[in-house]
Amino acid sequence: MTSNPPSGIQWEIRHGRRRTVVVEVGGGLREYTVDGAHVLDGYAVDRVADGGRGQPLLPWPNRLADGQYTFEGQQLQVPIDEVARNNAMHGLTRWLNWRLVAQEPSSIRVGHVVHPRSGYPFTLDLEIEYTLDDSGLSVRTRAHNSGSGPLPFGAGQHPYFSVGTSLVDAAQLQLPVRGHVELDNDRLLPTGTIRPIETTALDYSTPRLIGSAILDDCFCDLVRDADGRARARLSDPASGRGLTVWVGPGYRYLQVFTGDTLAPERRRQGLAIEPMTCPPNAFRTGTDLIVLGPDEAVELEWGVTEGI
Repeated sequence: MTSNPPSGIQWEIRHGRRRTVVVEVGGGLREYTVDGAHVLDGYAVDRVADGGRGQPLLPWPNRLADGQYTFEGQQLQVPIDEVARNNAMHGLTRWLNWRLVAQEPSSIRVGHVVHPRSGYPFTLDLEIEYTLDDSGLSVRTRAHNSGSGPLPFGAGQHPYFSVGTSLVDAAQLQLPVRGHVELDNDRLLPTGTIRPIETTALDYSTPRLIGSAILDDCFCDLVRDADGRARARLSDPASGRGLTVWVGPGYRYLQVFTGDTLAPERRRQGLAIEPMTCPPNAFRTGTDLIVLGPDEAVELEWGVTEGI
């Protein structure tokens, strides 16, 4: 291991055959393996988290047009970091240091306080708990408004998954969704139209090979099982290897990304299945935006299990 990794301190947890590495920079997932096989298409310890790999997306996921929004009568501007499309991307905490709150052999809790700043003049206390058990990996995010007024909030995470295929083309995908959030071609922002999934070319309601499909799409109206969880499934038909990504009730959207805009050597190596509480541009449109009053908190949970 390099003496000063780009992603900061490396915290490792284990449970039986499972091993996960959580990092200081962004508080995200760098690695998750089962019996040495990679479940996450993560990144090496001497590399930066390219393409958002494993990063929590807080206090908003995805894109915010022009980095501008209005909240409680305030017109606010956050930094533009997707310059080509003039969007603010994936929140404020991806490149900041998180602190260790608690660690056990098979679980870890990390935290970060977003203090008032230009564009987000609110105090938001964040904690993420990663836990390994016999069923797999679960991720619980807690956001607490520790300020004196209301604040806007949305959450997501950006894991890329692998079932051992050299490219995602050979993998089979099933999504528990009824709707597709139409995005414009130029900035990948919602147009305001939601289409029934069966009317699109993106109907993965039954298992289907990804093939050459290029995906950077937002899906909604999740189909949930009796336990309130929605389950997306990714598998390799050739080997029978598979995994299930589940999201709890707080996550109402899934962004799916085949990685075609990444560096050439990283494209289509893994499939991003991103739990999100709201669609892109929610700070601007208010769609499914969470508003936390003073001392209010929200908890969200998602996870991954082996097998389908």
